[in-house]
Amino acid sequence: MSAVAARLPDGRLHLQHGPIDLIVEAFGAADEVARAYGQAVDRFGDILPALVRELAVLRRPLGDAAPLLQGPVARRMLEAVWPHRAVYVTPMAAVAGAVADEMLQALVAGRTLDKAYVNDGGDIALHLTPGQELRAGLFVSALDGAARLIHDQPGRGIATSGRGGRSFSLGNADSATVAAATAAAADAAATLIANAVNVDHSAIERRPARDLDPDSDLGDLPVTVAVGPLPEACIAEALDRGAAEARRLRQCGLIEGAALSLRGQWRIEEQVALKWPVPLDTGNWCPPSRRTLRRSGRAATDSARDAGHPLSACAGRC
Repeated sequence: MSAVAARLPDGRLHLQHGPIDLIVEAFGAADEVARAYGQAVDRFGDILPALVRELAVLRRPLGDAAPLLQGPVARRMLEAVWPHRAVYVTPMAAVAGAVADEMLQALVAGRTLDKAYVNDGGDIALHLTPGQELRAGLFVSALDGAARLIHDQPGRGIATSGRGGRSFSLGNADSATVAAATAAAADAAATLIANAVNVDHSAIERRPARDLDPDSDLGDLPVTVAVGPLPEACIAEALDRGAAEARRLRQCGLIEGAALSLRGQWRIEEQVALKWPVPLDTGNWCPPSRRTLRRSGRAATDSARDAGHPLSACAGRC
């Protein structure tokens, strides 16, 4: 199967090759946007073949020595997961975010654009110039909240992980959305934070990852396949564990903030200045600590339909 590129009716660029499915949008003068899209199309064709060539190494858990990787996307993946090597993690934890980062770099290189994003199934890399912003909608069962990402803050990546997404999860989170310096860094951290939203209960069904997908990089680790009704205390305990991991990563400078959800309840861990989401239904809000929350009057707009799966963060026009 060869790579496919097409302009959507509203002008955005759609790129698809095997499991990689991107929505790309650039804002600026028409000729600059057209050139940027051409650059993205030119770069896209080799993304998947280059990853396949190193797939065997990318699926291996990290050890004390960093593997030798050749491709730029593979190296981005390794850079994103390397700070987390003390736990079981493979470079595949950052694949979607790393692809988004690489494609964003190709999109903006040498171009004069106001802002741009590459959305890889909900893992998003952003380009913002002074005075510009983008919003990202958070989807679990519906549009549940929105994050405002602005030029003056360092976050240029946002990613979501959790049970029911495109990849397996060791935890119970419905979603764990993370903002970080890059999409790859956000992707890796979201994976680990979602894993940490975890509790043992008879309503939770787990199976070895290998039984569900013989090629899974998680091997025999038990992944969550179903979560039934949980007591409020279990929900709170799982969210507290995830929030503690998010707080640790934020204090280490690895993320800017995180929003975690389980069974309609939420936890937020954020930098004070980060414009992070609030749920649209504040009646189900589970406050992290000493925080006054306001109802959000606006979330993702036109691009909300591009969510790659129910656990998505999706960039929208402002």
